[in-house]
Amino acid sequence: MTAPVSRRPILGWHGAELGGQSLKVLLIDDHPLIREGLRGILRQFDKSVTILEAGSAYTGLDIAARTPDLELVLLDLHMPDMHGLEALDQFADQYIDLPVVVLSASCDRNTVNSALQRGAAGFIPKSAVSEVLVSALRLVLAGGIYVPPEVVGRGAPPPVDAPPMMITQTSRGAQQTASTLGLTDRQSEVLGLLVQGKTNKAICRDLNLAEATVKVHVRAILRALNVATRTQAVIAANRMGIKVGV
Repeated sequence: MTAPVSRRPILGWHGAELGGQSLKVLLIDDHPLIREGLRGILRQFDKSVTILEAGSAYTGLDIAARTPDLELVLLDLHMPDMHGLEALDQFADQYIDLPVVVLSASCDRNTVNSALQRGAAGFIPKSAVSEVLVSALRLVLAGGIYVPPEVVGRGAPPPVDAPPMMITQTSRGAQQTASTLGLTDRQSEVLGLLVQGKTNKAICRDLNLAEATVKVHVRAILRALNVATRTQAVIAANRMGIKVGV
């Protein structure tokens, strides 16, 4: 099995806006008109954006393998050669730091949950207006997870720019603490910063730790939560109602 590729942190994970500096995005959709519409939205927002395109999942994965500075993927779920969830699995396995946002005409709760559980950084309905798409991408590039308000649950939908803890569902059971999962106090602090969307470098600064030490703590957190990605860790922590040290 090919070892997962660790990408350099993208600008957005440091809080930069899409329009602040040039961004490299891969659009994977078999409908040229959909890609054309997405190109228009991205270029209206950031004239310097670099847009790569693929009409199939396999082509998209091949482009990602040849583009080490790729910073964001927009992936359609319904592809002719591979289901989008399968493609999402491959992206999560091969590119651990590359955010993948799912675009789909289907927006039922099970589909959205499946995508998020497999590591998607967001799920945007194709019916969403351009303002929603832009706001969702801002959130994702800032380290959040965009979930369509209509599938979050009962009550008022969360704002598009809400932090990750506000847009992921939490369980109704009793809250757990990080220590019950076997995490140390320091790992609890790291988990708290992960939930806030902080990068490893930001966590290093906040906790005065070496980057290698933070990586060790992050790996321990992923094992404790039985997940494979940082995105899944945020979702799991919120659904389990875990109290953290930050």
